[in-house]
Amino acid sequence: MTGTDRPLPQLLGDARRWFDEGLLAALDAAGATPVSPPQLQLFAVLDEEGTTVSELARRMEVTRQTAHQAAHGLIDAGLLEQVPHPTSARQRLIRRTAKGARAHHEAELLLERLEMQLAERIGREAVDGLRAALETPWGEPPSPGRA
Repeated sequence: MTGTDRPLPQLLGDARRWFDEGLLAALDAAGATPVSPPQLQLFAVLDEEGTTVSELARRMEVTRQTAHQAAHGLIDAGLLEQVPHPTSARQRLIRRTAKGARAHHEAELLLERLEMQLAERIGREAVDGLRAALETPWGEPPSPGRA
């Protein structure tokens, strides 16, 4: 591997950070409620009907405590709320409030604009190819003895 041949996971992480940083800057410029990168990630993996903190932690690949802190920061900001779980008295769901749903919609529009800016920089064909490659099912990760 040469100095310019960085591993694909590192490149994908850099691409994710480009979008996250662009989105956070756009939200800040729009005067939106400030959020942290973990809060941004939590918002992205949250189901419409609500999600448990344990499931959010799994999806975010963080500890339950980190997901809990991110959720409660967004609850304090009025973007999320806790509601009873419909099938478990011991669990609670985290879901968007009306204010949170508006913020989520605004973030989706900002992400579309970021994608258009990326297409202007690297070309629409490159962005479409990247999207197609990432949307293609990759199957299960290889394990020893399995290709």
